[in-house]
Amino acid sequence: MHSSLSPIPLAPVLSLASFRRQAGGAATVLDAGQARLVTSGRVAIALALRELGVGAGERVLLPAYHSASMVPPVQWTGATPEFYRVGADARADLDDIATRLAQPAGARVRVVVATHFFGFPQPLAALRALCDAHGVALLEDCAHAFIGDFDGRPPGAWGDYAAASSMKFLPLYEGGALVSARHGLDRVTLRAAGPGFELKTALNTLQRGFAFGRLRGLRIALAPMLRLQALAWNALKRRRRPAAALAPASSDSGYGFDPRWLDKRSALCSRLILALSSPARIAALRRRNYLRLQEALAGLPGLRPLHARLPDGVCPWLFPLVADDPDRLARRLLEAGVPLTRFGYPLWEGVDERTCPHAAHLSRHVLGLPCHQELRDAELARIAQALRQAAST
Repeated sequence: MHSSLSPIPLAPVLSLASFRRQAGGAATVLDAGQARLVTSGRVAIALALRELGVGAGERVLLPAYHSASMVPPVQWTGATPEFYRVGADARADLDDIATRLAQPAGARVRVVVATHFFGFPQPLAALRALCDAHGVALLEDCAHAFIGDFDGRPPGAWGDYAAASSMKFLPLYEGGALVSARHGLDRVTLRAAGPGFELKTALNTLQRGFAFGRLRGLRIALAPMLRLQALAWNALKRRRRPAAALAPASSDSGYGFDPRWLDKRSALCSRLILALSSPARIAALRRRNYLRLQEALAGLPGLRPLHARLPDGVCPWLFPLVADDPDRLARRLLEAGVPLTRFGYPLWEGVDERTCPHAAHLSRHVLGLPCHQELRDAELARIAQALRQAAST
């Protein structure tokens, strides 16, 4: 084990890497239309469904390969989640969606949710045409695709609404966005979540960076102030009602959905970081790190990238690695200090091989490795070395 080495961050943590300007531009989902900055992607999904008037007795089509956090917002509306098939590369099965849309009896399908898994786009033109032909709304789930160029448009520009998760791409404790290229968002009004939330967001953003060895000079300079802030935050927490959380479950990797966060805007700290960040630099670094990991994988037995190539315009969330023996590989990587995500594992209760064989396989065999812009060269080298060692023993 590498217990003596500093931990590698799975997600971006605060440093200067996201803010150094780079020539050129890169579009974000916020460029797709009117936007509201909320606390998480799942809140954005719920708001989109509310804006569309989705309710009881209706169906919402979700991909069979999914995060469990996608389902509770659908259930909150009273609608029934129904899972459509995906291919071996996680692309939406258009024939299966068309069959479900054409069913003459039963509850009406109101929305098709299309997820751009790991930042790779779904067949958006075909999905848009299919939804338009059946009078169904398209909701782009851009939780994995905050930055990108999808056939000349930013992520989220094809759907009626888009839901995004900025905290997967920036060093944020919380953050998401509801975006619409086709509808106004005047009815979506947000308010501040209170001083406890603002303070917790700022403290956790700083402390996560410090925990991974970033901004050491700032950590020393701010140590007395941070101790005072921590005391103030603890006092606020003690006075707050036990049932009222200071931050949504999404900020601490939970899958729950609390509708009390529907009208809360993202914290000031998160909004400032978003405004000051450089999407072009973030995209360039993520693509560079992705390609370095892809090169390190070449020729390793039992391992392959989910996608054979990284298309132009894709800004990846993680590096999706397909493993023949995922449990063993995950154990070996974690022992070596390499963090990972098993997206969609487990799937929602009742979704299995009978629902979609490809989704079941992806859920079981895909490991998501970090490729974000905050990774240092030494950390990338450690990940590559751990992959080589795990594959050779």
